[in-house]
Amino acid sequence: MFEPVSPNPNFPEQERARLKWWKDTDSFNQLRKLRAGGPTWSFTDGPITANNPMGVHHAWGRTYKDLFQRYRAMRGFDQRWQNGFDCQGLWVEVNVEKDLGFATKKDIEAYGLAPFVTLCKQRVLKFAAVQTDQSIRLGMWMDWNDTDLLRELHDKLGDNPNATLTVQGPLGPVTGSVEQIVGRLGLPELGGSYFTFSDKNNYDIWKFLKSCNDRQWIYKGTDVMPWCWRCGTGISQHEIVTEGYIEKSDPGLTVRFPLLDRPGESLLVWTTTPWTLTSNVAAAVGPELTYVQVKQGDDVLWLSKGATGTLKGKFEVLGELPGSDLVGWRYAGPFDELPAAQNPGGWAEPGLRRLFTHIPETAVKAHHVIAWEAVGEAEGTGIVHIAPGCGAEDFELGKAENLPVIAPLDENGLYIDGFGPFSGKHVIEVTDSIVASLKDKGRFYKLEQYTHRYPQCWRCATPLVFRLVDEWYIGMDGLRGPLQDITNQIRWIPDFGKDRELDWLRNMHDWMISKKRYWGLALPIWECADCGHFDVIGSREELQQRAIAGWEDFDGHSPHRPHIDAVKVACSKCGAPTERIRDVGNPWLDAGIVSFSTLGYGDDMERWNKWFPADFITESFPGQFRNWFYSLLVMAAGLENKPATKTVLGFATLLAEDGRAMHKSWGNAIEFNEAADTIGADVMRWMYCNQKYDADMLFGYHGADETRRRFLLPLWNVYSFFVTYARLDNWSPSPNGGGVRGGVDLDRWILARLQQLIAEVDGALDSFYVYRATKPIEEFLDDLSNWYVRRSRRRFWRSEADADKQAAYATLYHVLVTLTKLVAPMVPFLTEELYQNLVRTVDPSAPLSVHHCAWPVVDPALQDEPLVAEMSAARTVVALGHAVRAAGNLKVRQPLGRVVVVAPPEQHARLQHMSGLIADELNVKALELAANEAELVSYKLMPDNRTLGKKFGGLFPKVRAALAAADASAAVAILRSGAPLTLEADGQTVELLAADVIITPQPKAGFAVRAEGEYVVALDTAITPELRAEGLAREFVRRVQDLRKTAGFDISDRIQVTFTASPDLAAAAGTHAGYIQSETLALSLAAGPAPAGATVADDAFDGETLTVAVVRA
Repeated sequence: MFEPVSPNPNFPEQERARLKWWKDTDSFNQLRKLRAGGPTWSFTDGPITANNPMGVHHAWGRTYKDLFQRYRAMRGFDQRWQNGFDCQGLWVEVNVEKDLGFATKKDIEAYGLAPFVTLCKQRVLKFAAVQTDQSIRLGMWMDWNDTDLLRELHDKLGDNPNATLTVQGPLGPVTGSVEQIVGRLGLPELGGSYFTFSDKNNYDIWKFLKSCNDRQWIYKGTDVMPWCWRCGTGISQHEIVTEGYIEKSDPGLTVRFPLLDRPGESLLVWTTTPWTLTSNVAAAVGPELTYVQVKQGDDVLWLSKGATGTLKGKFEVLGELPGSDLVGWRYAGPFDELPAAQNPGGWAEPGLRRLFTHIPETAVKAHHVIAWEAVGEAEGTGIVHIAPGCGAEDFELGKAENLPVIAPLDENGLYIDGFGPFSGKHVIEVTDSIVASLKDKGRFYKLEQYTHRYPQCWRCATPLVFRLVDEWYIGMDGLRGPLQDITNQIRWIPDFGKDRELDWLRNMHDWMISKKRYWGLALPIWECADCGHFDVIGSREELQQRAIAGWEDFDGHSPHRPHIDAVKVACSKCGAPTERIRDVGNPWLDAGIVSFSTLGYGDDMERWNKWFPADFITESFPGQFRNWFYSLLVMAAGLENKPATKTVLGFATLLAEDGRAMHKSWGNAIEFNEAADTIGADVMRWMYCNQKYDADMLFGYHGADETRRRFLLPLWNVYSFFVTYARLDNWSPSPNGGGVRGGVDLDRWILARLQQLIAEVDGALDSFYVYRATKPIEEFLDDLSNWYVRRSRRRFWRSEADADKQAAYATLYHVLVTLTKLVAPMVPFLTEELYQNLVRTVDPSAPLSVHHCAWPVVDPALQDEPLVAEMSAARTVVALGHAVRAAGNLKVRQPLGRVVVVAPPEQHARLQHMSGLIADELNVKALELAANEAELVSYKLMPDNRTLGKKFGGLFPKVRAALAAADASAAVAILRSGAPLTLEADGQTVELLAADVIITPQPKAGFAVRAEGEYVVALDTAITPELRAEGLAREFVRRVQDLRKTAGFDISDRIQVTFTASPDLAAAAGTHAGYIQSETLALSLAAGPAPAGATVADDAFDGETLTVAVVRA
């Protein structure tokens, strides 16, 4: 017997109960055992950063990851089911610094690298546990770690990372120090999620980097890089391009550069970074631009002709020259008095001065105008100040022009020695001092605030500066071609993903892989201070073999700072002892290697070959083309020259319902836990599944309410209806599980529609387009609820258990169970609730969980396309008929004599076959087919004056007359077919489209009409006394049914009805007493006063009065 079902479900409460049941029954591991040995399907997870609680935007992608794995499991595939956590880099470091109240890197060094790195590992473990719990709450099935163990490791790591610990793994107990156990998380011996801080992950990156170095792709380069002085590290190109710009207001400073060979004249130069003026070396002009000489008071200034709007006050133009004629003019720099400007070659921190020893000139001597094609005049003065030590483009231009380089800042954003009063000051504090100095020297012209897009640190939101630094790179030219070939082998969803990736690959710079930080991959580069040579170590074993000192200090630790820094190796070129560079790796190296490190690459190649490449990966695409997708492709190309995946699914950005990013300060943010507890995971998942991949998603409570109303509640209501009546009739499915075939047309139709749905959903999920599955599911659910169940209600209500009733139960049961399986990957909680009651309560031998079931397949015996077409035609007529009733205020409960239908000839037989259903649904006595709509309606045709007046001008009156003279019925038929209507107007042939003509139907007397496409439906509105009486009986039934609910009767309760009514209504009740009693389960229907204890209601309608009373029989 099915368990009773509440009509008012609490979905979040149900979900929490199902989570406990899954855990108690070990459902996930039971599934893994069931699918072991089956065909393999490989998914590689893009790791979520274990740094903070999960957000609702994370839940979007994690829903896709879960549903496609569940779908493949139901199709019999064996899978790895491994989640990933991103663990290393600034994501974590910055938050640990905030927890400690640190302001700069120096605070970390004072605190100690070893305890700081331990805190970083602890933060990862803490939030890995939090995110694991949240992912489980979302309904995500993975080989999750025991969160109690993660929290235990967090605590023990803080107590003593060297303490010995034994933990239970899937293959048996595993013993090691706490630090060693943490470093082995995610390996087969411990199972669970992979962690990118694991030893295996780090050492596999070493292997990749050594492979790159063997091909001479690794190099140390010096460049002017975007630099975060707060974090003390450079920011790479793809980090900036992806998410590194903000709207920022900066001082727009305009200054004079006096010309040395043209006394009394100055260049007018503009900059939004006043701090860089201390490092000026040259001024650039656009050689093709025109420059003007203007006089303002005693000043004579030069600027581009198109920029004169920047001048303050009146001016007089004295002359003009092409920019090319200004090239070579010498000028006095703004800060030539500084020692940095007077040093040959330029000035920088000691380790970087080697770069310009070949440049003989000082900045003071070098000041001159150079040509640069990139100079424009849309903003500023058309003359750009060039500081090669403060800008990436300036640095490249300086190399081309052999200019001195002045690099003023240290890693903390402080001016180095050599800058006079500015030395020791912070870059963000010097603008006022610089402006004051320029005013004292007569160089200041004006200062205005200027708002523009400016790069910021993507982790701490500090505006970046540009700084001359040594960094380590992978030269990408050797990989560019293979990467493009690999990209073309991958299926990208949406399709434009491939073009975005290829565009990035064509234009990408070399990959900066170094970070001047502490927590992360220790780059395995040992650089010789004596000869400048460097070695890249490819494994722990190679490091041990080559170590000449420090191995004992490192042995037993994970390959992180500071312990790895103790190891010295002999230079392979000169033999001198070398130390590891102090840089850590770009964190995208960590995520890029996971298609190797998580599959046993190098250690268990049979396992790696079994699961590589992935069949599928998915992440949000706005940034991942340049980040994870890119790093994954690069490392697979570098190691194996193969694609890391067969399919990439990208999706857009999640926003609040107001279209803005979610921010707590804006009041539009929704935390994941809040959403799960109030909205429910299944509602959220269906929202994600419904979303088109290439469109930003607007997430909020209104959308959740609509999703619940549109999908989950209708499904629950059909399920509740079925269980309620099946319990009343003590119905249960056939124990032999015999195939359902249906009885009446309605049964066979819904079963045929179900076969269509199975094919559509399977095709959508197989091709990774989940939103192409949700729309057909919702349409089918509407068919099921608002057509099949509604049309079948009397079959369930009636008391006799005949074959038709049995067929209705069997059909609805089969449809519900199959639909439950079809939507199980998308809404795993609700479907488990339905499955356990519909299937397991009556068949304990059935699979334990709906997620253990086989995926539904199309049953050819249940396909019936002709019947589906017939029902579609019938529903078209019914929809138009209901529209006629609504427009004419004709109550549905009022029977009418007939419906007359004009339809395409090929639909006539279908409509005749469905005539009984159509008549019943429209509450008419008969259906008639008319040869053409002229029998029912005439049309008035009017031109759309707004469009045709402009289109035809003076010819328009003739066109209007021609339209009025046309055969209206024939014209309507032409326009509805989609063809243009051809008319003759004043000897000219003109064509009108449907949008050009206003069609006003005018029904024949006695009819109400509605037309759509090739269908016209007319209702005969004449109401005979017999029809009115029947309508009153139906209104009587409605009042009794409402009163049953008011009285709180159960749907199976038999009742006794007494009433007093106006004469016509009383007569109608007498005439149709049998109908009224059948519909209301009334054992008696009698005129008279209400008995004691009855529930009573008074009403008036259609000119009649009624007092009705009900009691339980």
